[in-house]
Amino acid sequence: MTAKSLKSLLESLFFVAEGPLSLDRLTAVLEEFDRAEITLALDELATECIALERGIILAEVAGGYQLRTPSEHTEYLKRLQRSRGAKFSQSALESLAIIAYRQPVTRAEVEYLRGVDCGGVLKTLLERKLIRILGKKDVPGKPLVYGTTREFLEVFSLKNLTALPTIKEIQDLAEPPVFEEQAELPLEGDPSPPEFPSGE
Repeated sequence: MTAKSLKSLLESLFFVAEGPLSLDRLTAVLEEFDRAEITLALDELATECIALERGIILAEVAGGYQLRTPSEHTEYLKRLQRSRGAKFSQSALESLAIIAYRQPVTRAEVEYLRGVDCGGVLKTLLERKLIRILGKKDVPGKPLVYGTTREFLEVFSLKNLTALPTIKEIQDLAEPPVFEEQAELPLEGDPSPPEFPSGE
C-alpha cells in the first residue's frame, strides 16, 4: 500500500471509530505498516485537513486521534442539530474542576472545598461518564475516590490532563485589566478657572 492509501485507510478507521484511536491501537490494527509510517501519515493527514480548509480536522485528544469539525463551524452545526449541546450547571463545573485538578479525590474532599453537599452532582457526572470511581481510599470508612475519564478529555478537547490550564493561567483570566493612570491635561484654549475672593 502507498502512503496515500494509508491516509485513506486511516480516515476510514477514524470515521467508524466510536472514540479517539491511540497510536498503539492503530499500530495493532494496521500491522502491515510500521509505527513510523503511521505517525508520518497522521502528521500529513492533519496538515492536509488544515491546508485544504476541509470540513474536518484530525485532532489529538484523550491520548489518541479523532476526526473533528473545526471550531469555526460550531454555529452552523448547532443550526443543523437544533440543539445547544451539553450544558453544565455551575455546581457541576465546580465539582468537575476540583476532581480534575485534585484527583484522586473523595466526595468529602470535594464537599469541603465547595462547602455544600455534592452527592447529586457526582451522580450526574458519573452518569455522563465524565468521572469514574478509581477505588477506595485507605482510611477509616474506605471512601470512594474519583477521577476524570477519557470522555472528559474528549468533551473538553484535551490531549491529556497536562493540557488543563494552570492555576496561574486561571487567576490571570480572572483578574481585571490594569490601566495606567494618566494625568489630566488642560485642553488647549481652556480658560483658567475663575478666582473667588477669600472673604477676608
